[in-house]
Amino acid sequence: MPAARESLLDAAYTALARRPWPGVRMVDVAAVAGVSRQTLYNEFGSKDGLARALLRRETDHYLHGVERALATEGGPVDRLAAVTSWTIGAARANALVRAMLTGCWGERLPVPSRPGVSSSPVPAQRRADAGVPTSAELLALVRDKAVHALNGRARPKDTEELAMACESAVRMALSYVIAPSPKGEDPVELVRGVLGLWSNP
Repeated sequence: MPAARESLLDAAYTALARRPWPGVRMVDVAAVAGVSRQTLYNEFGSKDGLARALLRRETDHYLHGVERALATEGGPVDRLAAVTSWTIGAARANALVRAMLTGCWGERLPVPSRPGVSSSPVPAQRRADAGVPTSAELLALVRDKAVHALNGRARPKDTEELAMACESAVRMALSYVIAPSPKGEDPVELVRGVLGLWSNP
């Protein structure tokens, strides 16, 4: 039931924007999505299952955005700057993405539960029940995606330097998520400048 699942996740995301996760009620999520509460439980199993699925969806959405940024035209600095821009924008617009990237979970948000063996008959839920990456694992995923996209035929030493540049770009982006830049200062251009120094020693 992919359409119902997406509608339920959309409804849960909207509810979370209005009230803390402990105050989000399953019956309200089902009503907003236009499905029965039984359909909700069949799809996610429980409120914890719904939370895991929501976190998995937002993680995947962020990672797809990273892939789109890496596919943009331009050289490595331009493409890493695009990842920086996407990361800052996604984290500012989405509290779940910000929490996943920084590891700072507040009382308002569902906290990732420890993964376990899922008995869900729904394949998408089994994947969600496996858990989402920690912030350190997520950063490593982004770094590895960037290295893979930008690597070309680099020598091993160049690959190490590229991996460091990719990780540095994401870490700089996260610094601007946690401590926003002063007005008038463009963090993406600052990151581009630092990466430019790396690429033109």
